[in-house]
Amino acid sequence: MALHNLKPAKGSVKKDIRKGRGEGSKRGGTATRGHKGAKSRSGYSRTPGFEGGQMPLYRRVPKFGFTNINHVTYQGVNLDTLQELIDKGKIKDTVTFEDFVALGLVGKRELLKILGRGEIKSAITVYAHKISKKAQEAIEAAGGKVELI
Repeated sequence: MALHNLKPAKGSVKKDIRKGRGEGSKRGGTATRGHKGAKSRSGYSRTPGFEGGQMPLYRRVPKFGFTNINHVTYQGVNLDTLQELIDKGKIKDTVTFEDFVALGLVGKRELLKILGRGEIKSAITVYAHKISKKAQEAIEAAGGKVELI
């Protein structure tokens, strides 16, 4: 093999047909766009949801309800999950938000809330954005404490 006999793999190079370059080129005249209409014009781009003039689905379907733009969503982590991680040795006496992110329980741009399902036996310090009353009582009863971020 040498530079003078290199060539691309078979089927990888497709010869581009130059459309609209005269009648003798097979693709002259309308350049395979047909006659008239928006699709034959230059600069045409169909908007998402366009259904050829028919009333689009997003306008046909009834809309109801209300979306509060100020709603804050928290990612919940339960006490039984914390106890499971303690038993496995993945967390020790302190759990920060970064630890939750590293363990994959919360995304780094999400807010964390500790929830009260299950029970906890170990005394740990938990750093979270929010905590339920039941979870806080359970952690403090086990000898731990809660710090809000």
